[in-house]
Amino acid sequence: MTQQTPKTGRRNLLKGAAVAATTMSVPMISTAQTTTWRFQSTWPAKDIFHEFAQDFAKKVNDMAGNRLKIEVLPAGAVVPAFQLLDAVSNGTLDGGHGVIAYWYGKSPAVALWGSGPAFGMDANMLLAWHNYGGGKELLVEIYKGLNMNVESKLYGPMPTQPLGWFKKPVAKVEDMKGLKFRTVGLAVDVFTEMGVAVNPLPGGEIVPALDRGLLDAAEFNNASSDRVLGFPDVAKNCMLQSFHQSSEQFEVLFNKTKFDALPQELKAIVDYAAQAASADMSWKAADRYAKDYAEMQSQQGVKFYKTPDAILRAQLQAWDKVTTKKAAEDPMFKKVMDSMRAFAQRSGRWKNDTDIDFKMAWNHYFGQRRQQS
Repeated sequence: MTQQTPKTGRRNLLKGAAVAATTMSVPMISTAQTTTWRFQSTWPAKDIFHEFAQDFAKKVNDMAGNRLKIEVLPAGAVVPAFQLLDAVSNGTLDGGHGVIAYWYGKSPAVALWGSGPAFGMDANMLLAWHNYGGGKELLVEIYKGLNMNVESKLYGPMPTQPLGWFKKPVAKVEDMKGLKFRTVGLAVDVFTEMGVAVNPLPGGEIVPALDRGLLDAAEFNNASSDRVLGFPDVAKNCMLQSFHQSSEQFEVLFNKTKFDALPQELKAIVDYAAQAASADMSWKAADRYAKDYAEMQSQQGVKFYKTPDAILRAQLQAWDKVTTKKAAEDPMFKKVMDSMRAFAQRSGRWKNDTDIDFKMAWNHYFGQRRQQS
């Protein structure tokens, strides 16, 4: 055994420290393989909704680096829009982007996350109920009862949707009776109760049906989507404001087995990407919807009308009849309604008491009287 002198000992110690310092200065490079997930939206590639799906995916991809990558395909690339839930559940797709009302045929209760007046809550308030008032847990219970192997993230509060596009404007409740009309979800039952002949077509089929006279009127969602789908080419009258879908939001779906297998850090990235996309979608919508709304009037000759209050009140009455019947038939439907009602009564009172009337300020600066003075 060689005996070290104090001098050689110090020399070896310094040498070891230098090696350690060199090792520590080399950047740590991840060698983990990229997990690529194939998503499909329920929207045509040209629709702003498909863009919202891509925006969500980009946020995940940017934060996850090379560990997780989401690739988004448009509606119909793998399965038709209304088959997305099953395709994600059985693993044909890793995930998808749509709206929960599309699964109305499997459980009427899911349509409560978007259809109807939501006891006076707008879409952002409904998301508050979902995240903090028990809605999220109820949705998990519903999907489990349907044997759907999915993880659901709701986000993106939508502005109030128009009543729809009409060949002729409607002025009274009687004008709605007998109209061949497109909508989806519980709104189908509400308009049917009002005497409307409803056809729940997917988004890409609406404008051709209007053009061929198979529909007298139809709704989809917003100024940007409606414009790019071609509504102004086949109808020049749009009725604004309605309770049929005044609180809707988007849903991002994942195959639950694959989602559960993610490390906790990537699960957190997906959660926070949904929250970030929710805010970003609201801001982008305010910009883009307003531009398309103005341009449809100035460039395409579209006339916008406020839906008469009599029709809005008739919607509320029809909604009460439909939901009372369904709550008596379906315990889960009643459970969701009761939860939503309790949250809306408390939070809605606070919101209504505290919110200022922003329309008053807008009219002060931009109203017709001020422009004429």
